[in-house]
Amino acid sequence: MSLARFRIAARLLAVVALAALTAGCFQPMYAEHADGTPALREKLLGVELPPIDKPNASRDARVGVEIRNALAFKLYGTATGMAPTHRLVIRFASTRSSLMVDINTGLPSSENYGVDAQYNLIEIATNKSVMTGTTFSRVSYDMPGSYQRFARSRAIRDAEDRAAQEIADNIQTRLASFFVAGS
Repeated sequence: MSLARFRIAARLLAVVALAALTAGCFQPMYAEHADGTPALREKLLGVELPPIDKPNASRDARVGVEIRNALAFKLYGTATGMAPTHRLVIRFASTRSSLMVDINTGLPSSENYGVDAQYNLIEIATNKSVMTGTTFSRVSYDMPGSYQRFARSRAIRDAEDRAAQEIADNIQTRLASFFVAGS
């Protein structure tokens, strides 16, 4: 009986020792640094977001503003006033495709809205690209009956907003990873 207890205690001691050894490896992404290097929050505050180039008064222009606003809130929150160190240039294309068509009216009853975005992070001091990437979003939405034109318009707009939020989430996550890991 004492041999079994000894084995359990030895295993428990080994687990505690391994946990203690790996405890120093973990560092939260948004933690403050004691050595004076800028934290992730300050690095994200230094990213400038120029307007996304799309024709004025187009649906894509509204989606571009939505992506930029969502990303600005994710990067800056309510903070302002940091001098930019990087500039993030975003380009995107949007698509719509019908998933199901009502056989009586010939109108779509369910559609997909998609955004394919490319982004380029440029260091302002050297004007060199330090990171590029692509991301996408696909959202589906139901189209109400053929006589509900305002509901149809709102369904499309909600899908565009959801896709823009997803693109902003993906880009913000990639930027945070770049500033923490350096790649």
